[in-house]
Formats: sequence, C-alpha cells, structure tokens
Amino acid sequence: MTDHNSPAGAVGGGQPSGQPGSFGPSQQPPQQVWQGQGQPPQPQPQQLPSDAARAQVAAAWVRSTPRAGQAAVPSLPPRETRPQGESKKEKRERERAARKAVYEQKKAEKEQRKRGGTATAATPGPVATAPAAAAPQTPAAGTPPLSHSLTAAPPATAGVPVTTARTNTPGHTAAPAEAAPKPHAHRDFVVPKPGGRITTGGRRTHVALRATLLITTCVFALGSCGVMGLVIGKSSGPKTAGLDTADVNKYRLTDFPTRQAATFAEQYALLCMTFSPETASTRRANLARYASSGVDAECGWSGEGTSTAVSATWDGTAEDLAEYGDHGRYIGVQVRTDDGTLTTLTVPVYVKSLTTGEGMRVAGDVGQMPLPGRADVPETDQDDEVVDDALAQQLQQQVLPGYFAAWGASDATAMTRFTTPDASQSATSGLAGRLTTPTINDVVALVPKNVQNTDPYTYPAGQAVEIRVVVDWGDPKGETVRRAYRMTVVNTAQGWFIKDIRGGVLDSQGGRADSEGATGAGAASPSTSPSASASPSASASTTTQSSKGR
Repeated sequence: MTDHNSPAGAVGGGQPSGQPGSFGPSQQPPQQVWQGQGQPPQPQPQQLPSDAARAQVAAAWVRSTPRAGQAAVPSLPPRETRPQGESKKEKRERERAARKAVYEQKKAEKEQRKRGGTATAATPGPVATAPAAAAPQTPAAGTPPLSHSLTAAPPATAGVPVTTARTNTPGHTAAPAEAAPKPHAHRDFVVPKPGGRITTGGRRTHVALRATLLITTCVFALGSCGVMGLVIGKSSGPKTAGLDTADVNKYRLTDFPTRQAATFAEQYALLCMTFSPETASTRRANLARYASSGVDAECGWSGEGTSTAVSATWDGTAEDLAEYGDHGRYIGVQVRTDDGTLTTLTVPVYVKSLTTGEGMRVAGDVGQMPLPGRADVPETDQDDEVVDDALAQQLQQQVLPGYFAAWGASDATAMTRFTTPDASQSATSGLAGRLTTPTINDVVALVPKNVQNTDPYTYPAGQAVEIRVVVDWGDPKGETVRRAYRMTVVNTAQGWFIKDIRGGVLDSQGGRADSEGATGAGAASPSTSPSASASPSASASTTTQSSKGR
C-alpha cells in the first residue's frame, strides 16, 4: 500500500525527504500546448531516480482513481497565459475558434446519440498530478483514444507540481501505465444544473400538473356553487300549509279583508248611534260617505231625541253576504253610548278589491241585535285549601298597609322596607298616585302543603306563601273603589316581605252570569240598569264582596 504522505507526493516533486524544493525559474523547457486530432506529442521524459518516479506514479494513480460510490472530480487547469506577442484581436479569434470546436464536438456527440448510440457525454476523469519530469503514459492495448484534448500545463515553478487535466472516454478511468484499473460501470442519466430543471419531460410534466390542479379547482368551485344554489332555492321556495275546510273556518282564513271591513263598520256605527237635531245635516253628509245610494240616509233616526256613542268595537263576527260572495260580509259591532247602554249592530259591508281593501261601502241598512249569550261560571275546587287566619291577621295589620301606601304612590324608598331583593317589577313599580288612601279590606293566607302537617303552622326561612288581598282605594274624584290582588310573601329572619303582586281574584263560589239568578253578595244593585249589568266590563265589586264573604 502506498503512503499518501510519502516524500514522493510532496511539493518538492522528486526531492528527497527532508530537502525543500527549489524555487525560481524552472530548469525544464516549457511544454507546448497541443491542438489537433492526432496523437499528442510525447513530452521528453526527465531522468529521475527509479524509486522516486515509481512512488510518484503510484501516488498519482491512487489520487486519480475514484473510490466506490464517489465520482471523480477534476481539478481546475492552471490559468492560461497569453503569449507576449498576441494581440487582443488574435486572442478573441482564438477563443472563438476554441468555442466553435467545442460546439462542433458536442453536436457530433448529440447526433451520435440520436443514431442509437449508447455513448453519453464525456465525463471528466480524475486529476492526475505528477511532476513535470514524470514519464508519459501510454494507453493500454485495446483502449480507445482520448476523446478530448490533452493540454500540457505551462512550465511549473521549481518545487511546485504540475497539474494536468485529463478527460477520458466513458467507462474508462486514467491509470498509471503499470496497473490499469477496472472500468467503472455507470448508468445513463442527466444531472441538471443547480437550481435548474430536468430537461427531459420536466417542464411538460410541471405544466400538465398545474393545468390539472387549476381545472380541478374550477370544477370543485362550480359544483359547490351549484349545490348551494339548489339548497337555497329549495329552502326559499313557497310552502303551503295544506289546511282543510275546518281549519279555515276555525281560524277565519279568507281572502276577504275582515279587519279593514270591521274598522269601516265601526266608524259607520259611531256615526249612526250619534244624533241630535242640531247636527242632523252634518250627520247626514257624513253617513253618505260610507253608505250606497239606496241605504237609509238617516241610519234609522226619526229626527227626535239625542244620543252620543262613546265607543264601537267589532265583536268578532263576520257572516258571509251571499249576494256578493267573497266580496261581502255582515260585520257585528258593539256600540256603547254615554248613558251606559251597550248595543250590538249588524252592518253589511261590500269590498271591491280583496287584495288592497279599496272600494268599501255599506251595502244595506243596519240591524240591532241582542248581546251574545252568557254562560254559567263553574265553581272552583277550593275544598282542599287550608287558610292560616293568624298569618292573615299579622300581614293585614303590620305589613300590607305600609306596603300599599308606598305602592300606590310609587315611593321606591319606602317600598324597599317591604319587598325582597328579588321582588318582581310589578311589586316595585306602583300605581304612580292614580289611587290613594288604601284600606286593607280582607286578607286570605293559603298554607303551603309542606306546612299543613304542622300545628301550629311553622314557616321555615325562605318559605313562600300565597295570599289574596282586597283593598279599598280612593280615586282622584273622591270616590272609593275596591280592587283585589294575588300576592306572594316570603318569610325571612327579619319578618315577612313582599315578592310579587298580581291583579284579579276568582270568585270561589261561582254562579250564573245572569244577575237575576244570583243571590247574596254577588247580586247587582237595584240602581244598575240591565244594559249596564250585561256589559262585559262589569263592576269588580261583585268579586271583592264574594271574597269578603268567605
């Protein structure tokens, strides 16, 4: 095995070990650069000791032979110096000729590959480093000639080895004459430049891939838009309820503008029930604006007496007017006059346009009808209720008077003394002075089921109790009115506090709606007229008196 660090491969280039190489101009004649197609001229060998020459050749062979799996990397040739007498024009011509020769050579190799040859581009061989006096190497028998030019290095400085660049034919590696290395097997492939692309099919593949991705994206976007359009179109389409005749009659679903026709009938009924001799002409003109030409111009008034209608309200009835089909209805209107009388009038109304409700007319004379029938009120099941009279008396004397005084005046500061922190809005708002001077008339405390088994009744902290309260108020006119309330009180460590208040209390005894059949405290007073007692807004005194009689 040859030592790479032997004196033969040192810079001295043939100097014995321990002796430095010589400096200054080389003592050897300069080598001429060979150009052409024939055999290169053989340099004149320099006589060296046989042992030193053999060591240099062996070291050059070891360095020039590529290892397994490692490509041979040639060294850069020495810089070419321009002769002293060569001009710049001659140099450009020479370089142009050299480039043309290289181009012609590459063109010939390309044509050879097209004709089916297996030869590839020449691969640079390893760099052979040897002193200028090294013996020339002769190709082995059967080895093809060199495909590239062999350029001899310029004269080397004493002590510096000469580097010679060699380019061998594919499949062969430069080796010393003494031992020819085994040819290295290689595969045909093209190595692109750093940052470049593979020349064979690379660009076409890249363009095809980009086109495929672009087309796929467009198709996916169009498909998504189509699906969203179908979903939105189906969801926004009109849907019919599919109601039957019973549902239509129950909910009064019709194309007839009933609400507009009812308002028109209410206005006509107010004019009809308001009359006096002083306003007869004005009343007649106003009625003519609503009714057709064949309708009674006085709306049934004989010209005597006076009446003033206070309110007119549609009672919810709309009977079909068969003569006009879907364009006519008999509208029921309840009219209350200033004397407290409640009257029901039936007004026939015709509508020309069912879509817009335009073209309304009173198509006939009105008729007076009785009030709607009244039903009996069933008795409430209060047999299971347990009443705590002691708690009711305590609330009536200690809590409720102060609370209702503050609540009636909407005194927020005073109400905080009687309400819980989580009291409802109705319990903390008040009546804003519309009713004053409250008097607690009656209190009923209902015992919760979880306390009914205790004797006496014991209410734990946080226990809520429902109570019914009847209060007599004084109104701004100086009269007394009675109102009933349902309240919720809560027991705390500091006592009982108000949490909620709601209006209205049911009559626990029940009874008939007709006052003639009622007995006891629920009977109407003799001074009440029959029409007034039949009014839907009956006095609340009946309810409060019933609560007091329990």
